[in-house]
Amino acid sequence: MYLYLDESGDLGFNPDKKGSSKKFVITVLVCSSDLSRRNIRQAIRRTIKCKINKGKKKKQLQELKGSKTDFKIKKYFFEKVKNNGWEIFTLALNKSRVHDDLKTKTGKKKLYNFLSRILIEKMAPRLQTSKQHIELIVDKSKNSEEIRDFNIYLANQLEAYLPLNIFLHIRHLSSTESFELQAVDLFCWGIFRKYEQKDLEWYDLFKKKIAYETEYLK
Repeated sequence: MYLYLDESGDLGFNPDKKGSSKKFVITVLVCSSDLSRRNIRQAIRRTIKCKINKGKKKKQLQELKGSKTDFKIKKYFFEKVKNNGWEIFTLALNKSRVHDDLKTKTGKKKLYNFLSRILIEKMAPRLQTSKQHIELIVDKSKNSEEIRDFNIYLANQLEAYLPLNIFLHIRHLSSTESFELQAVDLFCWGIFRKYEQKDLEWYDLFKKKIAYETEYLK
């Protein structure tokens, strides 16, 4: 089983700062098999080739970003993967309700790790019955110390949900290293737009693939 984790929005808590978001969204794309993972990867690759770089000879783009990809291209990608074995788990944090203790530099790290944990815990029935090792791939945005703390925390908290013969492997990659991270970025952006701007155009197209969705501290 493969889990791809990404976020949209920011964990800044100055509402007057230009560009600061009201919501912070964490999304996990769950691929139940190696086949579904390969299908996602191929769909991203094909979309880049046929819709982004078609006819271009110079400055070819290597990734899709939710914030920079127009709806028609997102729709083309989704048509390639909509029937494959994958699903989405997502959580939108209402930042205005966060306690002051979690608005510090250290507090924000703890908050991010906690939100990631409670979201992945919603997959417990799938984790408990998994016959494969679990690969958790996270969009790389942390320094080495933060990566270590995240990995230790998640591994310790999720251990109880895993069969004895199943192991959790956590990797942190950039989106240019993983087509699947580009896919979850597209979906996460659509969910963020729903909560931040009430923009449902992209969200409505893929919402049936969402297995779990909640607004935290609503």
